[in-house]
Amino acid sequence: MSDQDIQKLENQFPAVSGSAFAEARKQVLASGQSVFESKEGVIYEVFPDGRRVEVKRVDPPTHFVTGSVFTIR
Repeated sequence: MSDQDIQKLENQFPAVSGSAFAEARKQVLASGQSVFESKEGVIYEVFPDGRRVEVKRVDPPTHFVTGSVFTIR
């Protein structure tokens, strides 16, 4: 596999993974189970009937520039 082939696959990853997660979420909810989602600094438990229960408040996501280096503590 060439570097160009690998780059092409890496470029497709965000869209493909987003679709996979959306489908998995849909299947879990269809099976009658709940899922967790984070929105605007809050984690919610979302139920198949559409009800959302706040679980915890969290720090908002950190935005970064591609190529930045972060140290995880």
